[in-house]
Amino acid sequence: MGNPIAHSKSPQIHAAFAKQTGEPIVYQAIFVERGQFSRALDKFQHAGGKGLNITLPFKQEAWSLAQHRTQRADRARAVNTLWFDEHGERYGDNTDGAGLVRDILINHGGRIKGDDLLVLGAGGAARGILEPLLAEGPARVVLANRTVSKAEELIALFGDLGELWARGYDALSGEQFHLIINGTSLSLRSEVPPLPNEVLAPGGWCYDMMYADEPTAFVRWGNAHGAAKSLDGLGMLVEQAADSFQLWRGVRPDTDQVIHALRSK
Repeated sequence: MGNPIAHSKSPQIHAAFAKQTGEPIVYQAIFVERGQFSRALDKFQHAGGKGLNITLPFKQEAWSLAQHRTQRADRARAVNTLWFDEHGERYGDNTDGAGLVRDILINHGGRIKGDDLLVLGAGGAARGILEPLLAEGPARVVLANRTVSKAEELIALFGDLGELWARGYDALSGEQFHLIINGTSLSLRSEVPPLPNEVLAPGGWCYDMMYADEPTAFVRWGNAHGAAKSLDGLGMLVEQAADSFQLWRGVRPDTDQVIHALRSK
């Protein structure tokens, strides 16, 4: 469930997982009007739905509607995976951050430990990735957001886990980062946050949590500013989807073949 949702590759991914594992599932994308998420969730559950993923802009609302939540979901106060037990109780988890870290470190051979990281945005997407990122031991993580107070809210939630700072975009001048992660939805509108030209350190990487059939605006920005690698979030999407699939069905699919198939289309 999300808004927008037409661009989502999740149905293709879960169909591939189902075929690979022999699990009999049907997975569909559901567009939900803003303000209608709770009603849509009730309708899905009452119709016999077993579980679902949540994307922008409903992750924080999904957290509030789950009766049982994992520790990492509670820390993020955002949920991207829901499922129901035989009594209709709702369970919520957040697999976003684990998917991001796995894609950077394993799929692309990147590094987080000891590096300076910049995370753009302070919404549900950023909430879901901060705990796993900080667990990898970066030198520091700076959160940049148009409204600095929203970034400061996340400092209060995650600041005990590592060096975490809040900035407005205009305060980034003179700073450089080894890895810049775009957690805003601006790429869906072909826009990029207002970043200083020199903010990416030499040899640094860019990572857009959004994805598209063509390079996103932030991936293009990274390439234009000399990134050693500028990546979109397709690998993260597949990795978090595999974790969700395991929560629902008890088996984790192989992700390499699915990522390769999606990239080659």
